[in-house]
Amino acid sequence: MEFTWFDFVVLPILIMMARVVDVSLDTIRVIMVAKGYRNLAPFIGFFQSFIWLITITRIMANLDNWFTYLGYATGFGLGTYMGMILEGKLALGYELVRVITKREAEQLIDGLRERGFPVTTVSGIGRDGEVGVLYVIIRRKALREVVGIIQQFNPKAFYTIEDMRYVSSHALLSPSRKGPRFRSRHR
Repeated sequence: MEFTWFDFVVLPILIMMARVVDVSLDTIRVIMVAKGYRNLAPFIGFFQSFIWLITITRIMANLDNWFTYLGYATGFGLGTYMGMILEGKLALGYELVRVITKREAEQLIDGLRERGFPVTTVSGIGRDGEVGVLYVIIRRKALREVVGIIQQFNPKAFYTIEDMRYVSSHALLSPSRKGPRFRSRHR
């Protein structure tokens, strides 16, 4: 095969770029299906498969050009990475933050509620005695802010973060800047 710039440089780069877009879209599509955004996922799947079909057609037409294989594989790796970055930026879905605290949690509860986060509190008994358990359901985009508030008001609190597939009422999650609506006596 005679060397041409298009076949050995431009085509592999185009294949790589197409794979970056294709795999990034696939990552977002899978996450959307898992998080319950099922109306948008089929449209993303259409474009993702269309790009893949065009890409694989170009590779099949150039089977003796192993640079297209390198472009394909490189694009897959970069697309996976880009998909993860995009998913992190989109921050789709909801999280449940569960905070278990041994000391008085009134300031933490007030701090969360003053910033509009819904907090549900429950008393419990842990290994070393009485504890307070706080449940905060938030949009993923607010996670960093909530963790910052926890660390500000109770840096030694134990907390877990769980991904939520479905939330029945989005109205409860809208941050209201009106301040706390309820007072709690739980720790």
